[in-house]
Amino acid sequence: AYLVGGCVRDLLLKRAPKDFDVITTASLKEIKEHVFSRCFIVGNRFPICLVRWRGSLFEVSSFKTNTTQVKGNENVNCSEDTDGRDGGDILRWKDSLRRDFTVNSLFFNPFNHRVYDYVNGVKDLRKNKVCTVIPAHVSFKEDPARILRGLRVAARLGFQFSSETSTAIRDLSPSIMDIDKPRLAMEMKYMLSYGAAESSIRLLRKYGLLDILLPFQAAYLSDQLKGKSSDRGLMLMNLLANLDKFFSADRPCHCSLWLALLAFHNALVNSPQDAQVIKAFAALMHFGTWDSAIEFLNEDVGAPVTYVPEAFGLSGAKVDDLMEQTSHLASLVKSSVDTLTCLNTLKQSVIRYPGASQFSGLVFVSAREKGRVLGIFNGLDSDLTSYDKRRGMHGIDYKLLEDGVTAEVRFVLGKVIMDTMSAESPCASTDAAAALPRPAADVTDADHRPLSTLFHSGESE
Repeated sequence: AYLVGGCVRDLLLKRAPKDFDVITTASLKEIKEHVFSRCFIVGNRFPICLVRWRGSLFEVSSFKTNTTQVKGNENVNCSEDTDGRDGGDILRWKDSLRRDFTVNSLFFNPFNHRVYDYVNGVKDLRKNKVCTVIPAHVSFKEDPARILRGLRVAARLGFQFSSETSTAIRDLSPSIMDIDKPRLAMEMKYMLSYGAAESSIRLLRKYGLLDILLPFQAAYLSDQLKGKSSDRGLMLMNLLANLDKFFSADRPCHCSLWLALLAFHNALVNSPQDAQVIKAFAALMHFGTWDSAIEFLNEDVGAPVTYVPEAFGLSGAKVDDLMEQTSHLASLVKSSVDTLTCLNTLKQSVIRYPGASQFSGLVFVSAREKGRVLGIFNGLDSDLTSYDKRRGMHGIDYKLLEDGVTAEVRFVLGKVIMDTMSAESPCASTDAAAALPRPAADVTDADHRPLSTLFHSGESE
């Protein structure tokens, strides 16, 4: 059995993996009968076993079900000659050819601590490159979702695309319209929930994919960036940067959090608000009661933060007026959730920008997720004197947050908005900064060196 794919890549980079993929010579039936009886076998084209062990999720696949012929592999420049190799080597080589990107095609044997590389994955890791295993146009035509997965890898690691891969993404970006909506929603979740939302949005915009997936946000950014060379200072990007501060590959949020954040921002673009009202709204969600929100505002001595067009300077509204305006903002936010799920509402929001690209007519957010997002704002648009959503704890419960528990999502959403409205702007996020690894435990034992040292010493096969 071997660790394979993104987890090997992340361990070599000393980053915490999102999950662990295992591949074995045993059949999935044998795995279920003799190893993990409580696992679930899912998938048709490439079936896998889902195993939860010691708090981590493992996806276990079998060489026996991964023997599909890969189109275009006759042009692959392999780093190993398989002539004279044993059967296991040929199995690994063939399996590597069906994978999406070279940096995701590495195998790690936990028993002898060897990394197996057949498609120059380690070389591309060293060069910070994302490159398809087979010719990029062939790869993306075979599975358009690979385009989004490539963007996810590049955004999370701060990598660049090879010129061939970059060209293919631009040429074939419209093909993501062929991906079914649940798959699109899943890929967007992986992009925006794991601490790389800001860099993901930048890459989606760079390659014209934001116009398809989030057309309102694409139109907003195009309008705001006219005559500008940087998106620093834009409220949307600051919201995403502050969101990313709380999350990582091994500590994600539920998608309802960033969906609610997008709905909130949409409401402000369409109906700009007093900065004090926005702060009150955020503090109310974070602290859970109106009295606590007012106490926060009274103690907040920071300089007023304004964003154009979303937030204008403090008006000094009285408490009663502030309460009414805060409740009104909540109703606007709830209405703006429709821009994520309703084509007509989305279209009306986009056409306010004359220079917006042609409307794609795509929404990928399900009715179920719409209900979750609306639940976050329930009660905020009524009598706030009786509003009480206190949590009873101070820190973030990341398990509850990942599960989408409304109270936890609301708590963090309020904090993200509060941070965005503070005088201290988030650190500028660059590709290099996004690539800085979080500490991760090395794979090692008393007799072997850490896995990450193999990357630096070049000890791979």
